Amino acid sequence: MSEISVEPGTVVVSESGEGVFAQRLLDGRHELRADEPTKAGGNDLGPGPYELLLMALGACTSMTLRMYARNKKWPLQRVTVRLKHSRYYPKDCEDCASKSVMLDHIDRELEIDGDLSAEQRTKLLEIADKCPVHRTLSQPVRIATTLRSAPAPDDPVPPAE
Repeated sequence: MSEISVEPGTVVVSESGEGVFAQRLLDGRHELRADEPTKAGGNDLGPGPYELLLMALGACTSMTLRMYARNKKWPLQRVTVRLKHSRYYPKDCEDCASKSVMLDHIDRELEIDGDLSAEQRTKLLEIADKCPVHRTLSQPVRIATTLRSAPAPDDPVPPAE
């Protein structure tokens, strides 16, 4: 598999060649895999895109709660976050002709272990909504897509930096 250069702060995703949908995900320090489940035509070599999205939200939520509790010196022992993604039609549009009215929905359930008061648990529940990934997903996000030119087959490959 060819080596891919990744600049700091950038993620590169490329087909891995291990199946129709299998992907390599690189951030310069780590390599992960993603794929579609077999029922969707993939080889199930890794989590799917929505599973990766939920994992990012769950990891950020848990880390944010851990940081907050540590700063407050609260006896938080363990955080477990369970997430599920679904889509649904709003009640006022169940019979709409347009399929574009489906809304994405994420259920997030927190399990917080430790000798914490009811007030501390309530505060941690509030803090969960302040994790950076939650805030990003809760606001409009602009995604600018450009096309990067691939070298022509007879062009020399530039040296890696």
